[in-house]
Amino acid sequence: MAEVKTVKIDGESVHIFNSVIYIFESSTGYTLELDMIVSEVAVKRYGNEENLILEIELQDGRVINSFMHLKSFSGGLPQLNFFCELNDIDDYQDFHIVNENDLLFPNIEEGITLEDIRKYEMPNEKIILKLNLPIVQTEWLKKKKNKELAEIFKEAINDYWEKHAIG
Repeated sequence: MAEVKTVKIDGESVHIFNSVIYIFESSTGYTLELDMIVSEVAVKRYGNEENLILEIELQDGRVINSFMHLKSFSGGLPQLNFFCELNDIDDYQDFHIVNENDLLFPNIEEGITLEDIRKYEMPNEKIILKLNLPIVQTEWLKKKKNKELAEIFKEAINDYWEKHAIG
């Protein structure tokens, strides 16, 4: 069965925690499907795109270059799921073929946790805080740049986190 070694999306390498590549057979034809567990950062970067150029290197050295469509699934671990239509499946004889009636389907989330993914790449997220502080603190904070403020709050929260064993 074919296994993915590396993936580049629009020329940029993507870290894969687990993946499966297969042929999906339906009444309308065949599609090449690639499902990958990736970081939340990768999902934010590519998740709103409809079509991307993928370079998929397989363990046996073959390389598949294809324009693929992104489909979205919600819930579970961060995933990117791609597909493209296939006219001829002769070049994909060692690929697993799945159809909508199959009850067994590879679980690519097995053995991976969100904590594992965040150890590799922790996403940052913007947050807006409304605080009621003494005016001298407010004036001091207003003089700081966003990057400085982010570091101040990150350090203060980490200190608090460690003292109170949050998480």
